[in-house]
Amino acid sequence: METLVYSQCTTHGGGVLKSGGGGAVSVLGFPLQHLKPHTLPGSKKKQSFGAIKASLAKTEVALLRIGTRGSIIHNYVPLWVLIDPLCDPLMRYTYSNPRHNTNECEQIPTYPVIVPSLGLSHWMNSTKIRFKERVFRCGVDSPLALAQAHETRNKLMASHPELAEEGAIEIVVIKTTGDKILSQPLADIGGKGLFTKEIDEALINGDIDIAVHSMKDVPTYLPEKTILPCNLKREDVRDAFISLSASSLAELPAGSVVGTASLRRKSQILHRYPSLKVEDNFRGNVQTRLRKLNEGVVQATLLALAGLRRLSMTENVTSTLSIDEMLPAVAQGAIGIACRSDDEKMASYLASLNHEETRLAVSCERAFLLTLDGSCRTPIAGYASKDEDGNCIFKGLVASPDGTRVLETSRKGSYHFEDMVSMGKDAGKELLSRAGPGFFDS
Repeated sequence: METLVYSQCTTHGGGVLKSGGGGAVSVLGFPLQHLKPHTLPGSKKKQSFGAIKASLAKTEVALLRIGTRGSIIHNYVPLWVLIDPLCDPLMRYTYSNPRHNTNECEQIPTYPVIVPSLGLSHWMNSTKIRFKERVFRCGVDSPLALAQAHETRNKLMASHPELAEEGAIEIVVIKTTGDKILSQPLADIGGKGLFTKEIDEALINGDIDIAVHSMKDVPTYLPEKTILPCNLKREDVRDAFISLSASSLAELPAGSVVGTASLRRKSQILHRYPSLKVEDNFRGNVQTRLRKLNEGVVQATLLALAGLRRLSMTENVTSTLSIDEMLPAVAQGAIGIACRSDDEKMASYLASLNHEETRLAVSCERAFLLTLDGSCRTPIAGYASKDEDGNCIFKGLVASPDGTRVLETSRKGSYHFEDMVSMGKDAGKELLSRAGPGFFDS
């Protein structure tokens, strides 16, 4: 945020400030707003002053009307701005941040006082004082993550006016290992945690303040010193079928190649359509995979419909697979937002955005995944939803990587946290027992 500050001695020149009895009364046609007397930090005397904000070249403009002596305080932005009103050749500016300690002011460089001969317009165009208010930094790693980050930022700005100021939330692109290494199957290089590792490290180190994740990529155990207080409202959980030559998986000719790096998708495709082939090193972001499809590397691919919607790319969708045909990944379509466990301010911001129905569904599904000790090496699918009576319906699946064996289960219970977590765990234990040793090795 940049703030232009004027004292009473700058009421001349350029026609920008208009003088009235006792000092400046308007800026750019905006009337001066008089505030109630305030007591300054370290002072017992109340002083009257006025302040105004207007927009000028995307810069926050503040006008302070002051008396002959003493400092005043501008409380229209989340900064204390203290000004020495003496019309010396040099005017000293100090500031402090009320989010920390108003009694500890930091000295910033001195700036020339504005004298009538300079003209205020020239000074407005040439002199800016930058105050370093806290900027909340949001870490992302891909075009889809960027879209999710913008969605998060928009919601934060809409819910919290202090975050709506320009530059209050900065989006930082952090390239993750999962996006860098595209030549090997994900299971061979460490699994889905590679999509969050660098971002989590930046969060813990204080380089960013929040991390926006696709919940299906978040490991079952969160890193120490981090919490996840928010799930945004879930998008459509289904998978999209995309092909230039067929309208569905069933219409693909025998021997057709479907590109997907997901073992969950691979196992379910091969189980239902054993005549098809799967290219399981089909990696890259959404744009990369669509390009490979258009180049004829594969005849079809499956992508999460939620991601395509967030990227405004649904025109590429050939058809949408039903839940019964392709059970989604655990937490598919859900966005999770993490922050440091000791950042109470940010945790409070994020908690206000939480969509409780989504949080409960994700908790149920992740309890299922945790019980199965799931990773990218294990084809696992799980989906919790609310039926018309308000009950939780959970469906879970495990499969052998080649799709020859698929085990399914379901649960129904109340839509409450403890019950839903218990359902997820119980379903996981059942499938573990039914699968037996070596199930995932085939």
